[in-house]
Amino acid sequence: MLGAVLSPFVLAAVIGAVLLHPFGEPPENAAPSGFARTPVDGTILRAETGPCATTDGTGNPPGGAGQCLRLRVELDNGPAAGSIVEQTVPREPTTPEFDAGDEVVLAYSGTAPRRGSSYQIVDYQRGPWMLLLCALFVGAVLALGRWKGLASLAALGVAFAILAGFVLPSILAGRNPLSVAVVGAGLIMFCTLYLTHGFSARTSTAVLGTLTSLTLIGTLSAVFAGLTRLTGLDDSTSALIGALGHGIDARGLLLAGVVIGALGVLDDVTVTQASAVWELHRANPSLRWKELYSSALRIGRDHVASSVNTLVLAYAGTALPLLLTYSLSGNPFTDIVTTQDVAQEVVRTLVGSLGLIAAVPLTTAIAALIVRGETRTGTPAEDPSGTRVVTLVRHGARRGATRATGPGGARSASPFRADPEGNSLPLRTGGR
Repeated sequence: MLGAVLSPFVLAAVIGAVLLHPFGEPPENAAPSGFARTPVDGTILRAETGPCATTDGTGNPPGGAGQCLRLRVELDNGPAAGSIVEQTVPREPTTPEFDAGDEVVLAYSGTAPRRGSSYQIVDYQRGPWMLLLCALFVGAVLALGRWKGLASLAALGVAFAILAGFVLPSILAGRNPLSVAVVGAGLIMFCTLYLTHGFSARTSTAVLGTLTSLTLIGTLSAVFAGLTRLTGLDDSTSALIGALGHGIDARGLLLAGVVIGALGVLDDVTVTQASAVWELHRANPSLRWKELYSSALRIGRDHVASSVNTLVLAYAGTALPLLLTYSLSGNPFTDIVTTQDVAQEVVRTLVGSLGLIAAVPLTTAIAALIVRGETRTGTPAEDPSGTRVVTLVRHGARRGATRATGPGGARSASPFRADPEGNSLPLRTGGR
């Protein structure tokens, strides 16, 4: 049944990707302004501070104050590899600290490769240390997750491939960003969930819950972006438009970010809820739909509270410099929170949180229906070798959470008992 429900969506995602991908279309601007320089690696041999050179012949910097950092840089690659060029960097509060031995990246203009004026220091080299960090991450995932961790890494690679091979080229080619994001999120969802958790009714339930919640998030983000008159034209989007040299749907780009950003958290919640229902059913196959739903929903409430905090704090962390900048203005909080840059983050956070909250009851209800359908039709329950992400469920499965029988054989309405603090615990039966 789930296969019949999900098949049209899979087909729609594939067809949408074929229609939206710019097959054979040349990029509209092959060398956008600001990105035409070639990166060249270099190593700083000497760094010393001195007065900035000026054209007035006095040796003093413009305005009569200030110092410059004079650097001798050996080029590690590029058309003049091995040559030494000199760079002069003004000493300002925003100037990075450069020292001898630092490995840097220079932008080469493409002319006079041995002249220092053809280069400009733009960044540090970070490749080796980032590779080390990635290696530590991969090792940790494999050490803990083993084959499941390997599958999750493969799914992560697929997600990056979809983003780099479909989402980015399609948006840059002028396709509607929201349409591209919806199709891309669908492809990522189908590929990553099935690749990580396997083809099963449990995974299909999580997919259906994620799909429903993503639809809600996309609808709410479009509605409230329109009601709050968000333009999406923040500093980064304005810089992108300037670099491309042609217009782009800035609001659509904002909505695309909301959809893709919420997908990762939704996967976690929906997989957890589906697993909770299946584990509860395995612990006591006689539980009715209402009992399965209410018991799993109690688990979901704790999970969604933590997930909402994670989502809010993640967005607050990325927007921290922006919040600090606005706090210096001295304006009231209500004025700050309704500015374009802050308001779009607020809308992004609240819409994503609403979708996250809706995912819990939706996925739980679907999972309980599927499990009870399997029981009525005599279909064997799934092998529980999947990831048990909820400690309470695993505890209940191992301690024998069963429907309580009261005096005279009457069954209680819940497979859980309440401790003195009001928490739900598995019922104990017999002498266990």
